[in-house]
Amino acid sequence: MSQTNQPDPEIRRKVVEQDLANVLHPLVQHKALEEKQMVVTGGQGSTIVDADGTTYLDAMAGLWCVNIGYGRTELAQVAAEQMQQIAYYPHTGMNLPAAQLAEQLNTLMGGGYHSYFVNSGSEANEAGFKIARQYVKHEYPGEFRFKTISRYYAYHGTTLATLAAGGMGDRKGKFEPYAGEFVHVPAPTCYRCPLGLEYPSCKVACAQAIENSILGEGPQSVAEVIVEPIMSGVGIAVPPDEYLPMVEAICRRYDVLLHVDEVINGFGRTGKMFGHQHWGISPDIMAVAKGIVSAYLPIAATVVKNHVFESFLGEVADARQVMQVNTYGGHPVAAAVAVRNIEIMLEEELPQRAATMGAYLMDGLKATLFKHAICGDVRGKGLLIGIELVTDRESKTQLEGGLIAGVVEFCKANGVIVGRSGGGLRHSNTIALSPPLVITRSECDTLIEVLDRALADAVAKRAGRG
Repeated sequence: MSQTNQPDPEIRRKVVEQDLANVLHPLVQHKALEEKQMVVTGGQGSTIVDADGTTYLDAMAGLWCVNIGYGRTELAQVAAEQMQQIAYYPHTGMNLPAAQLAEQLNTLMGGGYHSYFVNSGSEANEAGFKIARQYVKHEYPGEFRFKTISRYYAYHGTTLATLAAGGMGDRKGKFEPYAGEFVHVPAPTCYRCPLGLEYPSCKVACAQAIENSILGEGPQSVAEVIVEPIMSGVGIAVPPDEYLPMVEAICRRYDVLLHVDEVINGFGRTGKMFGHQHWGISPDIMAVAKGIVSAYLPIAATVVKNHVFESFLGEVADARQVMQVNTYGGHPVAAAVAVRNIEIMLEEELPQRAATMGAYLMDGLKATLFKHAICGDVRGKGLLIGIELVTDRESKTQLEGGLIAGVVEFCKANGVIVGRSGGGLRHSNTIALSPPLVITRSECDTLIEVLDRALADAVAKRAGRG
């Protein structure tokens, strides 16, 4: 760890006092916050700064989202200028930044798409479900198409519907029961195949399971299939190359919409602008968030292919318009910042940089970490990487949870923030890496070196217990 900013104990004291007395935090136990706090006061590039002056390499880009890095003052300038011109008006009207952003998204998708704006990835997927259901009511009158085929261990958001679509029991269990409109199928988690098969002799049976479910439920009852190109929360599950093209072909066979969740994969993270572009598929509905604005302001979008958009056209009396509204959807300030964020990505060729730096990081991790017996797998694309930790490679038994938590804590104590998968009992043993796309080669070297020492520490602790 390096000390760059002067510590400010008064800021720390005041923030901690105000926070503990007033704030309800997500995903963290408040009793733990009473014992140890992190008060973030600044950031630049791939690093953040604590109030005590400690800098950390943020190998998670916040929550998989600060793609262009911290400290981009030009985005603050864009926001200030837009606020002075027009800060807000409902998107039942039009504004220039939102129109520009929609045009950017359409261009990045190769044309043929329209965008509906919301505030977060959860809302983008939620709106996608609603648009799909309204679409099939328009296009298949007399049929009751309402079901979504999704995958076990998927993560699509925190609303009730997106939790129901997701397949993480530990996240959704506290909010059950759900209505049952989401049908789950096995995920393409090849390292731990849920079907007990091996690629390629499996013939990608997990994709075939989607067709089996459509037939089992009845095609006339299924509206869509939702997938992340690369599953993130489960531990960075990269599907076989045949998988997504097979899923798309199944959707076309039964006139089922293909809904692609690009909330984490999108905007350069995997080495292409969108994750699905690695496999040449064409979504009917796409959810984007996070990297669209690199988390500088809240904005997200549900992007729909024109044949879906055209289903909502008609006379006013037909009431075919999208029956959905978000107060801050198409917010002109957030949209203006997102436009500039995407321009920076293109000017600095950040998707290509993610591919190059991701390959460098992946090679270094494999060369270094496989010397530790607890390193079972290193996988990913671009700067979306998972390191699966096991007791031994033959059995693939998950490393003990306390030791995995210890790896995360060791990294943080040594100036590096990493993540951990949240796939419950079967998939909670993967260290996740999703650094800003501006990460440097020397920072990659630091990340590899700290992880090397963290795994060595875990091995030593495990041997000590034995």
